[in-house]
Amino acid sequence: MTTGARPRRSRGEIERLPSGSLRVRVYDGLDPETRKRRYLVETVPAGPAAEAEAERVRSRLLAEAEERRAMRSGAPHRTAPVAALEEPAAEDRRRRMTVAAVARLAGVSAPTVSKVLNGRAGVAPQTRRRVERLLREQGYRRPEKITRAASVEIVFYGLQAHVGVDLMRGVKQVAVEHGLAVAFTDALQEESIGRNWAQDLLARRPTGVVVTHMGFTPEQHALLSASGLPLVAVDPPSEPLHPVPSVAAANRHGGIAAAQHVLDLGHRRIGVITGPLERRCSRDRLDGVRTALAAAAASLDERLVRTGMWFSFEEGFAHGRELLRLADPPTAVLCGNDLQALGVYEAARQAGVPIPGELSVVGFDDISYARWSGPPLTTVHQPFAELGATAAGLVLALAAGEAVTQTRIELATTLTVRASTGPVRR
Repeated sequence: MTTGARPRRSRGEIERLPSGSLRVRVYDGLDPETRKRRYLVETVPAGPAAEAEAERVRSRLLAEAEERRAMRSGAPHRTAPVAALEEPAAEDRRRRMTVAAVARLAGVSAPTVSKVLNGRAGVAPQTRRRVERLLREQGYRRPEKITRAASVEIVFYGLQAHVGVDLMRGVKQVAVEHGLAVAFTDALQEESIGRNWAQDLLARRPTGVVVTHMGFTPEQHALLSASGLPLVAVDPPSEPLHPVPSVAAANRHGGIAAAQHVLDLGHRRIGVITGPLERRCSRDRLDGVRTALAAAAASLDERLVRTGMWFSFEEGFAHGRELLRLADPPTAVLCGNDLQALGVYEAARQAGVPIPGELSVVGFDDISYARWSGPPLTTVHQPFAELGATAAGLVLALAAGEAVTQTRIELATTLTVRASTGPVRR
């Protein structure tokens, strides 16, 4: 029997994602500063025990949310956010900064600043750069609501069909549930013909943006941030200069799984072809390989490590040929992606080295070509569609005014064993 009014408590939500993984979300109250809803979110990888694990995660998150509410209600004073404690001057400046204030600093009119924020024409290039610089330096954020187009836009930097299509499929699956269309921009292509893709993007005013690279200039990032455009990154290459929520695959775990697989087959002379090491995913995969070898009391021979620049077939072929020409070549090669692995296939074919008889090869991504190659390629599967769907859900939550507490979400990778790996030849 109810004896008095009590605050409503969330029971938590469990949502099945396209890949079969389960996303658990528990309400965590309102942000004290923004008054936006906050959630605790965790993703459980697909598997026979996923539902039971999701229930355990839900119970844990509910308990955590309850504890956080109790701490908040028992505190005599409201606790300021960490950022506000660390940088009060910067936070106060952001609150005070207005379009008119930016215009005064730039020596232009407020409508000119508005044109820059909205990606409209009619502003001289030098003036536009000056306004963009001030928006970045002053940390301006648009406070007002604006009418946005009923679309989610994906920004690629060099669209690769074997990855991009699956990402777009995942984004679309979520977007259509909210009555939104999906569009895409290839920033590399736009820049090659002299177009300002960031300016054009602002002019289209999408509901939110999912970016598959974070190679923005500081000015471009400041412009997108100042516009108030909800932004989420998929597999960002590094930590951005400004905090951006992101979704990525568990690359380190994938590297561990690939290395452990060939170790289990008896391989100890293991070559590695990485992607560009300025990208976080490449570093994480290589770190995973080192971790697996160290756990097996083995070490990675640095003479068998080659660094790629583009994740391309051509560099897989070139590096594979180098490795196979060594006096003591590797018996297994772990590649940064499937295209590099297919390049190693060609190097082995030309050298007369049979796969997997004398050389085991492992890729990363699990693109469609992997299962069609000869022999079918053992590879680490990345859930591209799920990455897109998760990013879309996150960006739409931001667009709806929800405060996101989990700023980086990692989705599980899985090793797909096919016919390109076999026991080491004694």
